[in-house]
Amino acid sequence: MQPNLHDFATRYTAAWCSQNATSVAAFFSPDGSLTINNGSPSVGRAAITEAAQSFMTAFPDLCILMDRIIDRGDRTEYYWTLTGTNTGPDGTGNPVRFSGYESWRFSPDELILDSQGCFDAADYSRQLNDAHA
Repeated sequence: MQPNLHDFATRYTAAWCSQNATSVAAFFSPDGSLTINNGSPSVGRAAITEAAQSFMTAFPDLCILMDRIIDRGDRTEYYWTLTGTNTGPDGTGNPVRFSGYESWRFSPDELILDSQGCFDAADYSRQLNDAHA
């Protein structure tokens, strides 16, 4: 079972832009998971809130743009672009703009059960640390 994908993704995008990490986690099943770049999964809403908050803290002006959403049957691909300025604690002050995607599997409650996220970490790091970004 999956929700109206465009509506769901639009609301998910707005949650990321809200600077309210709990609102991002609310899109996940209580036991849902978020994995970023094959790292350790954040399992459960508290851990997902923490993962989202880390981006929101690093980028107080964080903005996510939804690029497209693709229904692949058993998974849904949500493509996005993140923009922001790294002015959080110990920030570099550099602006970043990078794109990525999440591959979602939904639970029967029409929330995300599993999200596998991916972005170009080398490009992100270059923008974050380059004095001329």
